[in-house]
Amino acid sequence: MPKKKIVPSFEDALAELEQLVNRLERGDISLEESLQAFERGVNLTRTCQKALQEAEQKVQILIDKNGSQVLESFADE
Repeated sequence: MPKKKIVPSFEDALAELEQLVNRLERGDISLEESLQAFERGVNLTRTCQKALQEAEQKVQILIDKNGSQVLESFADE
């Protein structure tokens, strides 16, 4: 029986990605481990991007349902 891929939550994926970046930045792992960490990081990044896109779509659906299309741009001041 094939194993199902377990997709981590956005928060879990982001936390693991941060840990991988820290390991890579320290530079104390082998080339092979670095490549594996990089590959895992790419997959985690895709997971995070997908979760953010889905959240954005849900927000857009909710806005459309409520008939309010007034969106303001977010500026960090």
